Amino acid sequence: MIELLGKAKTELTEFCVGLGEPAYRGAQLYHALYVERIFDIASMTTLPAALRDRLANEARVTLPIVRQRYVSQDGSVRYLFALPVGEDKATARAASVEAVFMPSEGRQTICISTQAGCAVDCQFCLTAQLGLIRNLTPGEIVAQVLLPLEEHQAVLTPNTNIVLMGQGEPLLNFDSVMAALRILLDPKAVAISPKHATLSTSGIVPGIERLSKEEVRPGLAISLNASNDEQRNTLMPINRKYPLEALMKACREYPLRAWEYLMFEYVMLGGVNDSLADARRVVKLLAPLQASKVNLIPWNPGALPYHESPPEVIDAFQKLLIERGIPTFVRHSRGRDVMAACGQLALNEISASPLAVLP
Repeated sequence: MIELLGKAKTELTEFCVGLGEPAYRGAQLYHALYVERIFDIASMTTLPAALRDRLANEARVTLPIVRQRYVSQDGSVRYLFALPVGEDKATARAASVEAVFMPSEGRQTICISTQAGCAVDCQFCLTAQLGLIRNLTPGEIVAQVLLPLEEHQAVLTPNTNIVLMGQGEPLLNFDSVMAALRILLDPKAVAISPKHATLSTSGIVPGIERLSKEEVRPGLAISLNASNDEQRNTLMPINRKYPLEALMKACREYPLRAWEYLMFEYVMLGGVNDSLADARRVVKLLAPLQASKVNLIPWNPGALPYHESPPEVIDAFQKLLIERGIPTFVRHSRGRDVMAACGQLALNEISASPLAVLP
């Protein structure tokens, strides 16, 4: 039985033709899944009844199960999804994963995961404590956008942002991530603008090089978090494999579109990476780049041996970077009170009052 969710238009067309149907049935199926967000084959009334009956026996649309929804005081919703056990080796292991829906004035942002758990082992991130459970399929990635959009359709604004900043390292699940993004960014599917999509990586240099060659791609964000190799080796062990010299070379060679910046994310860890000496080293690292900007992210609390940088320290760090010509912003994470913020996605099932959980 074929899984339809996550399939490209060409794949759905080939499937329908293989059933003896006209090629345009594939396009109708594609539209039903990703534009109309119809997940019940029997309800896809643009398809003839005979085809729907046949699809019911030969195909399926499998959605993650929403185990829980946690609603933050700021309106963000953390979704805890149970993923079904697949039939092949890659998805044979049961897993859970998280996504976060964040409404704002004029837009909504959905933070999605690309792996269940993560293998990169960043020391300040709770997700790292899970280790890598498994890669997600294209359908499991796309579903994290479709389900919140469908659930909040009554209050959606015209602009949706997606950020691949949830569980996992996107560039270590490259093929599935790109298959999902081609659907999410297709004007004839989910229709999210590439300008409103961002992929965050810990610095997987071969993946950055592959991404640079993709015709359809999101914006790129680099999770930097340190100002030299010694510091980054400790905080982000992946740096031992792809040290700053190699990472910065890949960044210098990355082909930016006319509207594009390279985004650098820098989690501010009190007394660890937040000194003015660190700020000066960050300036030295980024100065050779054509167009970059920095998001300073106050560390979000968790059961790890770190603490937040004081606001005045963050302000001084930001001021130095701006004075040296690097656009720098302080990004306060959404959903901290329900463990939905950056670095907090660790499958925590927290107690919540009925008012804090969507029905």
